[in-house]
Amino acid sequence: MYREIIREIRERTDVIVQVSTGGAVGMTAESRSAVLALRPEMATLTTGTVNFGDDVFVNRMGDILSFAKRMAAHHITPEIEVFDVAMIENAMYLVRQGVFSLPLHFDFVLGVPGALSATARNLTFLVDALPQGCSWSVAGIGRAQLPMAMIGLAMGGHVRVGLEDNIYYSKGRLATGNAELVARVKRMAEEMGRAVASADEARSILGIARLS
Repeated sequence: MYREIIREIRERTDVIVQVSTGGAVGMTAESRSAVLALRPEMATLTTGTVNFGDDVFVNRMGDILSFAKRMAAHHITPEIEVFDVAMIENAMYLVRQGVFSLPLHFDFVLGVPGALSATARNLTFLVDALPQGCSWSVAGIGRAQLPMAMIGLAMGGHVRVGLEDNIYYSKGRLATGNAELVARVKRMAEEMGRAVASADEARSILGIARLS
């Protein structure tokens, strides 16, 4: 299914194709990493274990290292998924092991029950913990999506929005789709004087080679 989706996307548009190795709680590491064989441009890599509501999202260091080595072997740019500050430290371990090199791109996922709450103080704390030159984005879960997007834009970062994190456009009103949530953040960015990057501009920011 992933193969068909990626092929269709690449036939219709030049956007960056990023897949997830997060999968779902309870999936095996092999199932989660199988998609890397398709060699997408980017893939998420969660660099630590975290409480996830009533469940636990398990990411053992051996599995993290295995995922990272497969990404490096296929020249896949990682997006380091961070639910807590220790995950930044674990990403630096991968750098010290020579698997990845700086700068890296980090995505801060805030507001998951059991992980770091979605506050300006926590976001600032995480951004300040990054090595110089690294890029970052922020995702807020549920009602935190909009305020985290606003704060992230104001801080000079990038923003993740969409139905994976939040299904509402406003209180009591379901979003009609991802496009509606993205369009709102685009308007906010433009009001702040921050132009939305084209696909190739995003590749330049993230250090991704242009597709041949």
